[in-house]
This record gives sequence, structure tokens and C-alpha cells, in this order.
Amino acid sequence: ANAYDVVAIEDLNLRGLAQSLNLAKSTNDNGFGMLKTFLAYKLAEQGKKLVIIDKWYPSSKLCHICRHENKELTLADRNWTCLHCGAELDRDVNTAINIKNEGCRILGIA
Repeated sequence: ANAYDVVAIEDLNLRGLAQSLNLAKSTNDNGFGMLKTFLAYKLAEQGKKLVIIDKWYPSSKLCHICRHENKELTLADRNWTCLHCGAELDRDVNTAINIKNEGCRILGIA
């Protein structure tokens, strides 16, 4: 957090995800809520901000280049091609860029 003035994270519904994927109970008790609380506290202590992106924001299904949403993607789709602009996208990299961009938009710096 020392290198950045703002950190943006997605407000994931991990309990719902774990139930839908039949994951172990330990996945439910992963402490993500504690991480958010601790991160917000440490950032505020340094005069910095934590931006929480709404869990319904389609960060993994939205092409960060043209903003087209591919509603057909599943969790198994790790790489995908945007049906609108043809961009080849890595799901995780694309999601990270979308979270950063949405955080900037929320703060009015996009």
C-alpha cells in the first residue's frame, strides 16, 4: 500500500461462490471480510483510499478495450476472444484492468 494512493478490489461473494461450486467449508471461512477491513484501516492510516467494486460489476465478462459484455462466459473460460472487437483476453488480466478502471471511474479520475 505504500506505493499507491488508491487500492481497488472487487467485493466478491465468496460464500455464494463456494456453495455453487461445492467447495470445502474452509473456503467459506477464508477471512476475505477481515482482509477488506484490515486493508481499509491500513490505507486510511496512511491517508489513502480503498475502493470496493460492486460484486455485480461484470469485471470478468467485460472487454476492457471496447466495453462489450460477453454474458456467455463461464468460470472455466480462462482466455476468451471479444465478440465485438476481436481482442484476445486473459480472464484474470482483463478482470484486473476492469477493476482498476472502475475504481478510477468511481473516484472521478477516469
